Amino acid sequence: MGNRGMEDLIPLINKLQDAFSSIGQSCNLDLPQIAVVGGQSAGKSSVLENFVGRDFLPRGSGIVTRRPLILQLVNSKAEYAEFLHCKGRKFVDFEEVRLEIEAETDRLTGSNKGISPIPINLRVYSPNVLNLTLIDLPGMTKVAVGDQPHDIEHQIRDMLLQFITKESCLILAVTPANTDLANSDALKIAKEVDPQGLRTIGVITKLDLMDEGTDARDILENKLLPLRRGYIGVVNRSQKDIDGKKDIRAALAAERKFFLSHPAYRHIAERMGTPHLQKTLNQQLTNHIRDTLPGLRSKLQSQMLSLEKEVEEYKNFRPDDPARKTKALLQMVQQFGVDFEKCIEGSGDQVDTSNLSGGAKINRIFHERFPFELVKMEFDEKELRKEISYAIKNIHGVRTGLFTPDLAFEAIVKKQVIKLKDPCLKCVDLVVTELVALIRKCTEK
Repeated sequence: MGNRGMEDLIPLINKLQDAFSSIGQSCNLDLPQIAVVGGQSAGKSSVLENFVGRDFLPRGSGIVTRRPLILQLVNSKAEYAEFLHCKGRKFVDFEEVRLEIEAETDRLTGSNKGISPIPINLRVYSPNVLNLTLIDLPGMTKVAVGDQPHDIEHQIRDMLLQFITKESCLILAVTPANTDLANSDALKIAKEVDPQGLRTIGVITKLDLMDEGTDARDILENKLLPLRRGYIGVVNRSQKDIDGKKDIRAALAAERKFFLSHPAYRHIAERMGTPHLQKTLNQQLTNHIRDTLPGLRSKLQSQMLSLEKEVEEYKNFRPDDPARKTKALLQMVQQFGVDFEKCIEGSGDQVDTSNLSGGAKINRIFHERFPFELVKMEFDEKELRKEISYAIKNIHGVRTGLFTPDLAFEAIVKKQVIKLKDPCLKCVDLVVTELVALIRKCTEK
């Protein structure tokens, strides 16, 4: 695995993940992680159980995983599990782990089939696992079943995108081999956020269920839909095996036998199967953390510096400090400006539902009062025609003109425009009064 320092990388990121979860803070640090995506019943949960070598995930038809499960696998001599929300309690019986996951899911999502983006953190210590952190996400679905919300498809999709859009997230795209790869939900959504296939790892399940005479050789050899990190095939236990409590170790032996004896996969058997997948993911995650760590570190340091600076400011806080007072005054003036603008733009946080206020009143002055004042202006058409006639004649003087001179038009228009002065001034007065009232209202705050 390389040096000891590298092996400590995954537990280090686990600690960060726990710290952010326990303070209920969604960290704006993109922690390197592996998210497991796939259609419903693609075999995501079986893959994770095979890693641990225990049955500990809720099973059933339809949507079972309804909250993201952050599964931290830690290599250790003893075998037990811990939940972040049950601090200090060690689960030795993995049946209890399953019941706790179900209870914790129902606590937030209710017993109907709704979903929630708040994760459950589970840490499993075992001698059979390699250090690895995976996020098990709800399976993608097309149709709402039972009392699920009708937009369940979009809800799940949005939740998946929340995790896999981040550049620091590796995507484990699980696809069953007995459906066409071109129809794979997991690869489709992975391609949207990772078009070059640089951070997607393909997992092909249910290879033993393919029609006789067909195989997934082209896919597993990375020829059909190539991914930079390639595809790994696995064979999980069938529902009958699970119901019959078939031992996972026996299932892994059967998986190995399947790859070694199958003519299409014999030549790549060493690169197939659950143990190889676990080893690959451990290496990929370690390398990925190593690559993203410098950026993560500098981001953490800058956040820490700004927080320390803020803490320092509060330590030396003196209310009578003139610099404080100036700052407070500036902030108040700034806030006043923002409030005033909001009142006029109409985007305030409190909307008055009983009266017109602010910008709406000013709008009304321009669009109702002002036109009304203009309409009130009276002029006698007969008198106007007479004035126009005199103006034209006077401007021609001794000459008799063929065209109406511009000066006559100007003289008449000037006389008419002067009449507009009073309504305009009235309108300005009304607006000013309204603005003054607005300023008074804003200063009350």
